[in-house]
Amino acid sequence: MTTTGEDHMTARGGPWWWERRRSAVLDVGLAVVSALECGVEGVPFAWEAGIPVAVGVVFGLAAGAVLLVRRRWPIAVVLVAIAVTPAAMGFLLGVVGLYSLAASDLPRRIIGSLAGMQSVGVLIVMFVRLRQDIARGDVEVGDWLVPFASVTMALGVTAPPVLLGLYVGARRRLMESLRERADSLERELQLLAERAEERAEWARGEERTRIAREMHDVVAHRVSLMVVHAAALQAVARKDPEKAVRNAALVGDMGRQALTELREMLGVLRAGGDGARSRAEGSSVPLAAVAAAAAAASRVAVEEPAEGPSLAEIDELVGQSAAAGMVVDLSVEGEYRSYAPEVEATAYRVVQEALTNVHKHAAGAKTYVRVAHRVSEIAMQVENEPPSGVGSSAGLPSGGNGLVGMRERVSALGGVFVSGPTDAGGFRVSAVIPAS
Repeated sequence: MTTTGEDHMTARGGPWWWERRRSAVLDVGLAVVSALECGVEGVPFAWEAGIPVAVGVVFGLAAGAVLLVRRRWPIAVVLVAIAVTPAAMGFLLGVVGLYSLAASDLPRRIIGSLAGMQSVGVLIVMFVRLRQDIARGDVEVGDWLVPFASVTMALGVTAPPVLLGLYVGARRRLMESLRERADSLERELQLLAERAEERAEWARGEERTRIAREMHDVVAHRVSLMVVHAAALQAVARKDPEKAVRNAALVGDMGRQALTELREMLGVLRAGGDGARSRAEGSSVPLAAVAAAAAAASRVAVEEPAEGPSLAEIDELVGQSAAAGMVVDLSVEGEYRSYAPEVEATAYRVVQEALTNVHKHAAGAKTYVRVAHRVSEIAMQVENEPPSGVGSSAGLPSGGNGLVGMRERVSALGGVFVSGPTDAGGFRVSAVIPAS
C-alpha cells in the first residue's frame, strides 16, 4: 500500500482544531504579533476617541488576538478586521484574515463579499483620513491624489492576500483530490490483485482436476487390464503355456503404455511445480506478475489440451478389452470425421472408463459399445448385460471417481451424460457431446 494516505493521517497531531503542531505554533505567533500591533495602535485611537489609553490598548490586544482562530473561523477574523478598520488598526489582522478566508473551502460569493467589504472600508477610511490631513494642513497635495491613494491602498491591502489565498486553497484542494485518487487507485489495484490471485488459484485447481482425471483414466484402465490379464495368466499358466505367453506380452505392452502416459503427465506436473516454487521463493509478487499469472492460468484452463487419444483408437481400445476376456461388440454409425481434440479425447475417455467399470464390476458380462457420428454431435453408449459369473474376478478396487470424472468431462464441453442400471440388471453409460 502506498504511504500517501498514511502520511496524511499521521500528520494530524496538533491540539484542538489544528492538524499539525507547527500550524498551531504559527497561528499563536501571528496572533501575538497582531495583538501587539493592535495594542500599540490602540493608544492613538484612545486619544482620538477620548477614552482611557488602557481601554484602547486592551481593545487592540483583544482584536489582534482574534487571529488565533483564523483557520477555524476565518469569517469572524475578517469581520473583526473590518470592524477595527475605522480605528486605523489591524493591518496584519486584515491581511492574514483575508488570506485565510480565500484559502478556505467557503463559497466564492462569501469570499468576494467580505473582501469587497474590507476593500471599501479601507478605501473610505483612507479617503477620510487623507482629507482630514489636507484640511489640517499636515499634507499639501493635489485633490487628484486623495482618491488615487485611497484606491491604491485599498487594492494593495486586499487584492494580494485574496489572490494568494485563492491560489493556495486551489492547490491544497488539488493535492487532496490527487491523494484521494491515489488511495482509490491503490485500493482498486489491491482488489484486482486479489481477484487475479483467486482466478489464478481457480485455474490451477481446474488444471489439477483435469490432470487428476487423466491420471485416473490412464491408471484405472491400463492397470485394470493388466490385473485382468495377470489373473488369466495365473489361471492358464500350466494348462495353456502359449496363451500364458500372449497374456504376459499383453501385460508388458500395457504396462509400457501406462508408464509412457504417466511420464508425460508427471512431466507437466513437475514443470508446474517448478513454477510454483519459483513464485514461492519471492517475498513479494508484483501486481503485473500476478495478473500475468492469472491470465496464463486461465489460458491453460480454456485452451485445447495437448494431443491425446482419439476416436480412431476406439477399435484398439475395444480389442484390448476383448483380449482380456471380455465379450464386447462394437458398432459405429455414421461416417467418422475429425473433431476438436478435446471432443475426441473426451469421447475416448468415456468409452475407456465405461469398459474399465465393466472389468471391475461385471466381469464376464457381454458388453455393447455404440458410437454414432451425427451432424452436429457425437454420441456414445456402453451397455453391459448382467454378470454371468463365468469371467474371472480379479478383485479390482474402485475409487468411486470414474462416473464423476466422465460427467465433468462431458459437462465441460456442453454435452449430456447419463448413467444408471438397466431393467435387465446390467449397466448403461451414455453421453452426447456437441461436435463443435
